[in-house]
Order: sequence, then structure tokens, then C-alpha cells
Amino acid sequence: MNQIYRALRIVLLAGAALTAGCMVGPSYKRASVPTPPAYKEQPPPEFKETDGWKPAQPNDGAVKGKWWEIFNDSELNMLEEQVGISNQNVLQAEALDREARDAIRIAQSALRPTISVAPAITESRTTGGASPSGTRAVSLLYPTYSFPLDVSWAPDLWGSVRRNVTVATSNAQISAAQLENIRLLYQSELAQDYFNLHGLDSEYDLLDHTVKSYQEYLTLTRNRFAGGVASDLDVAQAESQLETTQSDMIDLGVARTQLEHAIAVLTGKPPAELSVAVAVLHSVPPPVPVGVPSALLERRPDIAQSERQMAASNELIGIAKAAFYPSLSLSGAAGFSSSGFTTWISWPSRIFSIGPTLSQTVFDAGRRRAALNEALDAYDATIAAYRQTVLTAFQQVEDNLAALRILSDEAVPVQQAVSSSGRALSISTAQYKAGTTSYLTVITAQATALNAQRTAVNLLTRRLVATVALIQALGGDWDASQLPTQQELREMH
Repeated sequence: MNQIYRALRIVLLAGAALTAGCMVGPSYKRASVPTPPAYKEQPPPEFKETDGWKPAQPNDGAVKGKWWEIFNDSELNMLEEQVGISNQNVLQAEALDREARDAIRIAQSALRPTISVAPAITESRTTGGASPSGTRAVSLLYPTYSFPLDVSWAPDLWGSVRRNVTVATSNAQISAAQLENIRLLYQSELAQDYFNLHGLDSEYDLLDHTVKSYQEYLTLTRNRFAGGVASDLDVAQAESQLETTQSDMIDLGVARTQLEHAIAVLTGKPPAELSVAVAVLHSVPPPVPVGVPSALLERRPDIAQSERQMAASNELIGIAKAAFYPSLSLSGAAGFSSSGFTTWISWPSRIFSIGPTLSQTVFDAGRRRAALNEALDAYDATIAAYRQTVLTAFQQVEDNLAALRILSDEAVPVQQAVSSSGRALSISTAQYKAGTTSYLTVITAQATALNAQRTAVNLLTRRLVATVALIQALGGDWDASQLPTQQELREMH
């Protein structure tokens, strides 16, 4: 018996030594991507003036704290907090993240032996010779009591099990990065909806003031018509101008209610349970630290997700290569077996068996070779996907930097147009009252002034929305250091 135990110990130690020392397949190396030293698009002037923008300083390109707090809006802060707590898509991603972490334990279990027991009581019947009277055969029952303990283990000779563990931990990292990407997506969507909604509030406020002004103009034309110094055409034109503007003002309610409903759902609430207070936009977009392009590789969760997919795919190549090598399995059984219940669990009733099995596939019609080629092709696909993700990230940052710069430049002539059109309206009104011009001139000046003011409101809204889009493109306040490491994930399980 002692010799058997020693033999088993030697086999287990040899298997462990082989497991620790052998691993076939390529080592992972992160694929290179072309990274420019600086962005092509420069930030808006206000970024440079108020934030000391330095493209040569990678550490400058990070939002400190929760990114939405740079807008200094308490209601926005409250709504954003709800996204992380109650948004159902975020909660779904959190559950999938936990599921991916649980899969690590399943993969790690293959590194250890499997032990099973199967206690049983069986009876067998035998028929002997004739009974003493000689009239019939004797039938006897023999009970058997068994308590077997089976142990099996397949040493990870070529590293396929360890690579499976690495795949599981990489998948957990992918899931963690995906969770952060989903959070950023819906937080950004809420902020954009929020600013678009208040942009409509600002436009409504403008139209409300305009309607009151047009009502005064209508009173003026009616009085002049009653005094015989104006025609009914002037009255009809003033009425049309007023009613059209009232119609535009009412129509804004459709878009506002839809945005409010969307914000409610983003915070995990039915639309009936959330109302967003009316507010007019006044503040220009805050400066956003941009940093350098190389820092973007560590700041965006979707890039981290794509990179971890590449790492997991690399491990699958090693698993496919391990299939070309022989596999070793060790199995043993021990326990007790007796025909008597009272002697069932006793030393004389012990049973045992032990034996290694070495197997090697000699012909599979090219299946393993095809599986290896499939893994290599899949890895190439993840490299291309990773590089495309990085290029798309660069494009999104450039797009929004350009949008902010161009919209900032546009704001100057738009404000000048607002001022000029307001002056033109004052002049035309004075001339109309003096009887030196027709009311058509006043209507034209009114339309021009209103269009300029609405353009200014829409421009401010677009600048705020573009600022949110830029923050999203930069990865928000996330960076790769927040991603759990492989070691941390393994130790959790």
C-alpha cells in the first residue's frame, strides 16, 4: 500500500513539474498603432486662454473628478448620478461583468483534481443446487456495500488550461471595460439630451419675449389703422408674424417632452416620474483638458476593451497549438466494499486502483490544423479591430475639437449679427412710426433679428453638446489604471 502511495506521489509531482515548465504558443505582445505627436485640430481659443493648454504634457489630458461636474450644474450632477445607479443598460452590463468574473473560477477549477463519491448498496441473486427436499433449486441473495472515492486529474502539460484561465481573466477585463464604456455612453447621452432640452428652453424664452414684442407691434398697427395712417395690410402682416411665432413656440414642446422622457429613461425612471425644470442657457462651454494623442490609448474604455480582446485571442492560438501534443490524465479510486454492513467501513474492506493514461490523436482529417488557422485568423481580425478602434477614437477627438473651434469662431459674427439686426429693427420701427417706410420693412427687420437670435441660441446649445461629445471621445474621467489586473481578478476567486 505504501508503495502505491509513493508511486502516486511521484506521478503527481512529475505532472506538476511538467505543468509548471511547459507552455506552447506565442507570448502576447500589444500590437502597435500609428500615433501622431499632436492633434491636427487645435482647441478653441478659450481653452488655451483659461486652461493653459500644453499639447506636450500628457498628464494635462485628464478630467479631474466626475467629468460632468465641470459644467457646474447641480441638476445635471444629480441626474448623472442616477445613470450609474438605476440605468437598466448599466445594470445589465454590471451583471454581465459579474458573470465574466465568475467564469474565472470555472476555468481555474480545471487546474485541480476532481474528486467524486458514489456510495451504493446492491444485491445480487444466485441459484445453487436443489433444496434438501430435492423439490426446487436454492436461490440466494448477496448484498454488496460499496463506498468508492474517485480522483481524476489531467496535468496541464502544454499550458492550455492556464491559457484558458488567462482567456477568462481577459474576458473579465473586457467586460469591465465594456461596463465603463456603457456608463460613459449613457452619461454622455444624458448630458447631450440635457443641454438640448435647455437649448429648447432658451429658444422658447426667446420666442416668448418675441411674441410679447410682436403683440405690441400688432397693437401699434391696429391703432395706426384706426387712425387712418396705416392699411389693413399692415394689420394682417403683423397678425401673421405674431401667429407664426406663436406656432413655432408651441411646436418646441414636442421636442422638449421627448427629451425629458429620454432623460427619465436614462435615469431608470418611467417618464411620468421625472420633470426637468425649465432653465435658460447662459454659460459658454467650460475648457476641457485634451492632452496628447498617445494618452488616448489609456483613457478610452473601448480601446482597453479591444486590446483585451486581442490578448484573449492570442491565448486561443496557444490552446489550438496544445492540441497537437499528447495529453496525460491521472485517475485513482479508493474506498470500501463489503458484503456485510457491519464490516463495510473497515480496513480489511478497502479497495483501490491507480493509473495514468497518455493519449495522442494520430489522425483527425486536418481538424486541429484548421482550428489553429482559425485561431490565427481570429487574432489577425482582433488586431485590425483594435487599430480601427484607435483610429476612430482619434477621428472623434479631431471632429469635436474642430467643431468646438469652428463654432467658437462662428459665435463672434453671430453676436455681431444679433446686435446689428437689433439696431436695424429699432431704426425701421422709428421710420415706420414716422411714416417714412412701410410695415414690410419692419417685418423684414423683425424676421432678421429673430433668426439671428435663434441662431445664437442654437449655436450655444451646439457648443455645449460638442463639449460633451469631446469629453466622451477623450474617455471621460476614466483611464486604464482603473481596469482590474489579471492578478487581482484571479485572487478574487
